[in-house]
Amino acid sequence: MIFATLEHILTHLSFSIISIVITIQLMTLLVREIIGLRDSSEKGMIATFFSITGLLVTRWISSRHFPLSNLYESLIFLSWSFSIIYMIPKIQNHKNYLSTITAPSAVFTQGFATSGLSTEMHQSAILVPALQSQWLIMHVSMMLLSYAALLCGSLLSVAFLVITFQKNIDIFCKSNNFLIKSFFFGEIEYLNEKKSVFKHASPFSFRNYYKYQLTRRLDYWSYRVISLGFIFLTIGILSGAVWANEAWGSYWNWDPKETWAFITWTIFAIYLHTRTNQSLQGTNSALVASIGFLIIWICYFGINLLGIGLHSYGSFTLTSN
Repeated sequence: MIFATLEHILTHLSFSIISIVITIQLMTLLVREIIGLRDSSEKGMIATFFSITGLLVTRWISSRHFPLSNLYESLIFLSWSFSIIYMIPKIQNHKNYLSTITAPSAVFTQGFATSGLSTEMHQSAILVPALQSQWLIMHVSMMLLSYAALLCGSLLSVAFLVITFQKNIDIFCKSNNFLIKSFFFGEIEYLNEKKSVFKHASPFSFRNYYKYQLTRRLDYWSYRVISLGFIFLTIGILSGAVWANEAWGSYWNWDPKETWAFITWTIFAIYLHTRTNQSLQGTNSALVASIGFLIIWICYFGINLLGIGLHSYGSFTLTSN
């Protein structure tokens, strides 16, 4: 009873905090940027991380197994993964260009887990025999961390494509523009100072400078985050193969989940290959990453919706009115 109450509190606390973070970020985009609000947003994401961590630990203690046995728990873990990715630039003392992607992703996944799944899915159950293995933590955690990183990187590539193919570049000159302020935050003042360099040049020079700087940073962070996600995905697939041999007697069974995981790995391997060829970088690699965004959702949700194959224990039911 105590664990259930604590879990309920932490669930709503983390969701409330992340919702406030989203509101704060919107405020910094719609009005003049306030340093205090930006700091509050960062502290809110850190508080969200600890709240979700407490939630996962509470379920772990109460269920006596690592909380990755069903889709609800995996979504909570995915939301936790987004909060980790948010803090990576902070650990490396870089400006945080990922907050506009990670914060909404975290609130979306946690909101869907809380309100979009049936109540039965929220309950922790005894693990099925296939999940009763020490490989559970390694395989599933690596796969979910890879999904979080690859989704963030792919969304950055999508933003890169949108900006690249945007014909009306006037929007990149407005100080309250959503995309510019979302991905630059603290860089706005620096870029405004640079405007004086172009005051005697063509009106399009400064506009193109904004566009160039934004696309360059989107491409850079997309590559870094996808590279990290690809490492996690490779570890997850390899550990899953070992686990499959232990549980089913074969390293690879061409199960739908395994097949789509391999397709996902192949797509992002192609992406990384395009990054090694300078002529294919930029738009071409971003297109591959955008395709990968759709493939990840098929692998993660599509197979669960069908409820087929050896991973059918991950299927779920949506709530109904």
